[in-house]
Amino acid sequence: MLIETHCHTREHSSCSAVAAADLAMRCFEEGLQGLVLTDHHHLWPAAELAELRRRLAVPDFFLLAAGQEVTTGDFGDILVYGPRETIPRGARLEDIRRRYPEAALVWAHPYRNGARPAPERLLNPRLNGVEIFNSNHTFGENHRGLMDWHRFKFTALGGTDTHAESYAATYPTAFDHPVRTVAEIAAEIRHGRCRPFLREIPHAGTSDTEVTEIGLGTDAQGRSRETIIVKDHGDPGAWTAAERTARIVDEIARCGFEGGTFRVPRPLGRDPESFTSIEEGIRGSSLFDRVAAGSREEASHCLRLAAQWLARLHNCRLQVTPAGAWLENEPVRLAHYLSALEGMNHPHTRKAREIMIFVLETERALYAAHPERLVQGHGDFHPKNILIGEDGDGPLFVAAIDFDSSFTMPPAFDVGTFLAQFRNQFFAMREVHAKVTPDLFTNAYLHDAATTEGFLREVQLFKARTSLSIAYYLVKVGLGESENLWRVLVEAEESLTRVAATAS
Repeated sequence: MLIETHCHTREHSSCSAVAAADLAMRCFEEGLQGLVLTDHHHLWPAAELAELRRRLAVPDFFLLAAGQEVTTGDFGDILVYGPRETIPRGARLEDIRRRYPEAALVWAHPYRNGARPAPERLLNPRLNGVEIFNSNHTFGENHRGLMDWHRFKFTALGGTDTHAESYAATYPTAFDHPVRTVAEIAAEIRHGRCRPFLREIPHAGTSDTEVTEIGLGTDAQGRSRETIIVKDHGDPGAWTAAERTARIVDEIARCGFEGGTFRVPRPLGRDPESFTSIEEGIRGSSLFDRVAAGSREEASHCLRLAAQWLARLHNCRLQVTPAGAWLENEPVRLAHYLSALEGMNHPHTRKAREIMIFVLETERALYAAHPERLVQGHGDFHPKNILIGEDGDGPLFVAAIDFDSSFTMPPAFDVGTFLAQFRNQFFAMREVHAKVTPDLFTNAYLHDAATTEGFLREVQLFKARTSLSIAYYLVKVGLGESENLWRVLVEAEESLTRVAATAS
């Protein structure tokens, strides 16, 4: 049972701009089953609650109850559920506990303004719960509360702390059993039979970084109304790399990717002490899924959007990272790809090594003396790193995620990467080839991007380079002996043949 357990009304809290009736209707429309009014040092009388219900167009099962928020003299603000009288400002936590043994006492917004509650306060025996999600917390503070909950195992609640209708029901609390009165709510909290309403979904990260998607709140369709991506970086090196990535994304966002048709995930918070970064979760499905499941028209439209996103990025001509870093690091990255084949004495190691050497020599010849030709790229632009979404019934938007491999690099790098990955990811899906071809992406990119002479030759070079990373991946997932690896390397050689032919 989902209930809003922390909100304020303009009838009885001077800080609030929302009427109780509007607040209740908004919570009902957002899919909640109840609302507890918690005005500051005011307890709604039963008669006033009954009159409010008569004015509401909600079913009888929708719970409407009252608690109160109390500013204590020794423990900050607490939410009190159960007493039938108003508690005066300045009362001590110990006295409230002694006077109302059947009440539920919940610490309100304890992480607000950067506070870091000590474990002994979170686990204070006079408390029955701690509010870990609150609209007066930042994203980082909410996440700190979530981590403390996991660490110390106290009873946790969500509470929107609503003062306006627009964000009501953002952080409801889920109760394990149906409740009909505030006394039953207090009993459920005291027995720990409640929790914040959220989804925590682990995602694939790296050896140094754990990635978790957290969905908060709900809407009328039961979907998360707010999603954040939390990255826990395991050591200072991974944290330094994450700081670099955040700086790149910040600059790209300022170049016109903060909203509208073309987007990047917004950084929401960073905690150097815990090596944790938080970014906006973008609602949508991957370009891979859209192309695989959509009609010919939808797949084509989404493919063009992805190409336009990339052209827009490259046209910004950003150079956030040093221009020489990409070429300087290339030998290490390509040797890493080759190491997977070498480690298993793969029979095609020599072929892969020859491809690597050709790629490195050609990259140096093309770019070593021409850093002005490089722009900030994505670095891993492929259908599963591109999200297609929509805001309500609005037009589609496109967003790229995962900028960990972003460098100041040749524009053709991202195009070649996309084409090689598109070929590999959809290789066995004949139905996709009947709907769209990679040429659709290339032509849309060329229409919008400012390219230089020889661009398509460079694209072939980076298609071959990407084939080395695909070969590395195939070995790592146990497909090193598959025919697919042979195909990938042969196609890389075909691309390099075109590079050599156009150079002569």
